[in-house]
Amino acid sequence: MAEPHLPPDIAALSFETALAELETIVKRLETGNAKLDDAISAYERGALLKLHCEAKLREAQSRVDKIVMGPDGTPSTEKLSLE
Repeated sequence: MAEPHLPPDIAALSFETALAELETIVKRLETGNAKLDDAISAYERGALLKLHCEAKLREAQSRVDKIVMGPDGTPSTEKLSLE
């Protein structure tokens, strides 16, 4: 399933920065004090941040999955083939 196009400002965020912003949005929404339009906008941004974080985690998992132990017991990485 293709992911929706992320706005450039979100796509440029590191995992940690995106997660911190997502946590801030969740806390703000949990208070229930936001106006409806603001809450909807925050929820939409939060959903995009969540997608971005999930993609970053998948990338990291892919990199971890490529780590192999050499015959001497030292870790190395396989070159990722996109073919």
